Formats: sequence, structure tokens, C-alpha cells
Amino acid sequence: MRALLFALAVFGLLAAVPVFADTATLTLVARGMIFALASASLGFILGQGALVSFGHAALMGIGAYAVGIAMEEGVRDALIAFPLAMAAAGLFALVTGAISLKTRGVYFIMITLAFGQMAFFVAQSLSAYGGDDGLTLAARSTLAGQRWLRDPWTFHYVVLGLLAVTVLVCAMLARAPFGRVLAAGRDNERRLRALGVDPYPYRLLAYVIAGAFAGLAGALYANLTEFVSPAYLSWHRSAEFIVMVVAGGATSAIGPVIGALGVVLVEDGLARLTEHWRILFGLLLVLLVLLRGNLSALLGRRRDG
Repeated sequence: MRALLFALAVFGLLAAVPVFADTATLTLVARGMIFALASASLGFILGQGALVSFGHAALMGIGAYAVGIAMEEGVRDALIAFPLAMAAAGLFALVTGAISLKTRGVYFIMITLAFGQMAFFVAQSLSAYGGDDGLTLAARSTLAGQRWLRDPWTFHYVVLGLLAVTVLVCAMLARAPFGRVLAAGRDNERRLRALGVDPYPYRLLAYVIAGAFAGLAGALYANLTEFVSPAYLSWHRSAEFIVMVVAGGATSAIGPVIGALGVVLVEDGLARLTEHWRILFGLLLVLLVLLRGNLSALLGRRRDG
């Protein structure tokens, strides 16, 4: 119940942001929510299945490129482009996950990194769609034929709504028998197999679901920036998502959201203070790890106090 109330408080605060924020702040918060969506999908497979994927940014980038390429080909409506982005990322997750999930631990990390880099170099080679220079979108996607997403308020609430749906789906899956099988395979795979349950198809389905939501985050990010670049698929971005998940905590659906919003806001705040903000940010991460806590846990302790 406390987790639910805390989640409602977070989303209530996000819903109130447009009332007192300017356009620049709305853009920053929208970026944070989009990264939170991608982090929530990664947090689901990391928390439930202990799947540390270094190719998650590739899934988000594929979703972004799906929107950009679709727009170049004349498909501008989000009702078509967004499901297309989810399908493209989900298909990539299905193909690569079928191979990657044959491995575990550091081998899984390395093979997802390899697939992510393959996607990165493929994006660089797309000369028809900008190649290494990236692809500029003519405008944001339309919604049911209307240009509603151009309005910062509308875009904010669309992103917020999709983030809420993602968190809700991840939370429901985690509590369903499907999520319990994933958790059981994470805790003791040998015992699960002894019971006659093969965790592989469950992990693959979870990986595809996470990939589809990452593709949705990519579609939103392409609309936010009105630009698509191979850098979106870089393993550095995947590492950022892992940091966000770890910072917020992968044990709850709302944890990665808190982590992503916190990381984005702290990065922006430190960047305003000094050009060497990465040093300070690194020290904060080290401190967070040494405290053996995460943002959501720290907030929970403060509420108890």
C-alpha cells in the first residue's frame, strides 16, 4: 500500500509540473519521463530475471529510427508509427534474445553488448537516412491526424500517460504467475527446472516485452528531440539506463522511474554549476553504492522517520 501511495504521489507531482514549469523545464521533465519509461522496462527484466542487458539502448534507438524512417516514407501518425516502433524493437529483441538468453551472467552481458553495437553500426551505415549525421524529423508525429503533440502540455501528458501504463504493466506482470516464474528462475534455476518448468521461454517473452516498451520510449524521444542519431543506440546509453535502474532500485516498478528522474535532474543541475559535473556525478554514484541503498529506499526511510 505504501508503494502504491508513493507511486501515486510521484505521478501526481509529474502531472502538476506544467502548471508551474516553463517550456525548457517541460522539455527536461519529458526527457526524464522518457528515460524513466525505458528504465522501467529494463528494470523489469533486471529485477525479475537478473538480466543485465547492455543492448537496451539499441532497442530504444530502433524505436526512434522506426519513427524517423516512417516519417521519411510519409507515415506521420503516432497511432501507426508508435506501434511500428514497438514492433520493430520487439522483433529485434526476439531475434537477439533467442540467442542471448542461451547464456547467463557476464556472457549475457557481453552478447547483448555485441548485438547493441551491431545495431549501432547498422544505423551509422544508413546513408539514405542520415548515416552518421543522424536524421532530422520534419515535425513531431501527428495524433489521429492532428498536431497535438506540438503542444508542450499535450506532449507532457501523453508521455506521462504512457509511462504510467508501462509501470502498471510491469507491476502487474511482476505479481502475476509469469513474473513469479521469472523470479524463481533468478533465485534458483536448478530448482525451477526440477519442478519441470523451463525458464527460457518466460525470459524470452519478458525480453521481448521490455524491448517493445524500449521501442516506445525511442519513438517518444525521437518526437521530443525531432532528431534521430546512431548515438541513441550506443552502449553508453545502455550503461546510463543501468545506472538509473540501480539508483532507483529494480525491486519495484516505481524504482527505475525515481532513478531515471533523479539522474536526469541531478545531471542537469550539476551541469549548470560546472563543466566538470561528471566528476561530481561520479562521486555521488559512488556514495550511493557505498551507502548500500537506492533513491526509493532512502526516500522510504525518510518517510518512516
